[in-house]
Amino acid sequence: MAERLIPGDIAPDFTLQDETGKSMSLGDLRGRKTILYFYPAASTPGCTKEACDFRDTLGSLQAAGYEVVGVSPDPVKALARFSEEEQLTFRLLSDEDHSVAEAYGAWGEKKNYGRSYMGLIRSTFVVDPDGKLSLAQYNVRATGHVAKLRRDLKLDK
Repeated sequence: MAERLIPGDIAPDFTLQDETGKSMSLGDLRGRKTILYFYPAASTPGCTKEACDFRDTLGSLQAAGYEVVGVSPDPVKALARFSEEEQLTFRLLSDEDHSVAEAYGAWGEKKNYGRSYMGLIRSTFVVDPDGKLSLAQYNVRATGHVAKLRRDLKLDK
């Protein structure tokens, strides 16, 4: 398991396929503020709630200069279906081998009903225009996370 990242760290670069099959790298976002959020599985209740919260506040996030990108271990087809079903208006990236999640420290041991297993840790990172992390949050809750993130970014007065 990779070490957790902290603000000031250089955001690990990556190239992944989005829900349309197009490649996207972190370098493509250089010069912009980016909210990179990792979620466990498309079309599950918590992940749907979080994605819809990002969708519903995307206009104000973009007005404040932020791009939003979701990353999960789902295959491209599952992301395409999720994006279409929920009318998501931001890119979703497929990290099937979870190498990017590992680089960000968002892959690790989880416990559920007394059982331990390896999986994706719901996490959010804000990357500044120079590629450095300005925020790194691990073990975030799906419900209310976007509202809390907006407060942390001082977007809600």
